[in-house]
Amino acid sequence: MLAGAGAAIQGFIHLLNIPLGYDPHNIMSVGIPVHDGTYKTWAERAAYFEQLRAKVAEVPGVTMAAISTNATPPANGNSTFFQISGKPSQQDQPTRLNFVSREYFPALRIPLAQGRIWNQDEDHRGAPFIIVNQTFARRYFPNESPIGHSIKISDLRNEPPYAFVAPGGGGWLLIVGVSADKRNDGIGKPIVPEAFVPYTLALRMWTQILVRSDVPPLTLLHAIQQKINSVDHDQHTQANVEDLDQWIKDQPEWARGHLISWLFAAFAGLAIALAAVGLYSVVSYIVVQRTNEFGIRIALGAQRSHVLSIVFRSMTWSVGGGIAAGILLTLALSKVMTHWTAGTTNSSDPLLLIGATLALSCVAALACSLPARRAAGVDPMTAIRYE
Repeated sequence: MLAGAGAAIQGFIHLLNIPLGYDPHNIMSVGIPVHDGTYKTWAERAAYFEQLRAKVAEVPGVTMAAISTNATPPANGNSTFFQISGKPSQQDQPTRLNFVSREYFPALRIPLAQGRIWNQDEDHRGAPFIIVNQTFARRYFPNESPIGHSIKISDLRNEPPYAFVAPGGGGWLLIVGVSADKRNDGIGKPIVPEAFVPYTLALRMWTQILVRSDVPPLTLLHAIQQKINSVDHDQHTQANVEDLDQWIKDQPEWARGHLISWLFAAFAGLAIALAAVGLYSVVSYIVVQRTNEFGIRIALGAQRSHVLSIVFRSMTWSVGGGIAAGILLTLALSKVMTHWTAGTTNSSDPLLLIGATLALSCVAALACSLPARRAAGVDPMTAIRYE
């Protein structure tokens, strides 16, 4: 149990320290569902979304607001397929597609590795531009820069009133930049290829606004909702507004790692407590049974340290056997433990086994120390008369 707890806690700490590639602190995602039958054209919806973003950016304490349609990490984007201009079409070319405004990258503090971000005018008119991440570039353009190449996304279709594609936006998209990698398929899985296009390229019936602030962002939620209502009195926000730190905690890997760490730690603590109580009881019983012997030894000139060593030696084989059995069980169940810790750590790690052995040895020593001291301090005359 100690080795399993150590592996689970170590695995959870590893998960917490995985580089995200973005800054989730002091930023939240506010969902905006558009009512049916409203903003029935591309131009109306584009103007509405931009007006909402601009109004949110005016709230005191907000440092930046960005449109993020299904682009909120650490698990984001719609899975889709694409073609590369001038290359044979392949069906196994997946990517994650995100619809964002130009403020998305500085809001999340995602650096640009190459190229540029579209400007405000290009953002507003739904320019046919696209930014890919480094994983995308490495996989599909291994020997060259992707900037200047064009790709076509199969899912960019005009489907009113659910989705409006910008005029001329359903064709080839020019790659203008490469962004640094960030977590986009959960915090425990490898980063997958992803691409970003101006949110105006395809406007859905909903969007999200990423709000970065210099104060805890949820404290600004009421003021942001008032600004949104000032644009459209019937517009509301989604009920489950969360900051991006909480988005990470909502991930299955985080929740599982947190739960398993607590469970293993609790059971390990219970196991240590039972071991300590059991050892204390057994040693106390042995001391009582050998009281006469200890009294005679002391009366004949035995040092108290000699009596202490007798008591501790009597428990060495029991504790040593228990530790050996525990190590063998840990090695036998290492694959099960590794599965529970999502493969990040191994309970048969020598350092974990040494740490668990030392911890149990210290507990055993403490449990034996009080009865041993009692045995060493026994009065010889009293011990000789003891029955």
